Amino acid sequence: MTDIPTLKLWIVIFGLGAGSYFLRFVFLGLIGDRELPEWVLRHLRYTAVAVLPGLVAPAILFPAATGGVPDPARLGAAFVTAALGYVTRNVILAIVGGAVTLYSLLYILG
Repeated sequence: MTDIPTLKLWIVIFGLGAGSYFLRFVFLGLIGDRELPEWVLRHLRYTAVAVLPGLVAPAILFPAATGGVPDPARLGAAFVTAALGYVTRNVILAIVGGAVTLYSLLYILG
């Protein structure tokens, strides 16, 4: 592993902090007290639905537990979770069903 010069590290840290603050300030500070158009509100409803697959997909397709190789247990649990969520429209049931499937398949498949 190579060492990063201290000055360069602090420049990156402060730059990322300033960028993160700026992105939040633009949305909350500048337009936070104004009424948003209906089309913006309609799109904001889907933010969580768009972010969640981006967080979960790498853990399913490239799991650290298997060295980045997809395995049947995680793929099966993802399929059961998606199917239960689609059929029942119940998030808690889908999560519990997926967790039970994952641990069952991990136990059965070794």
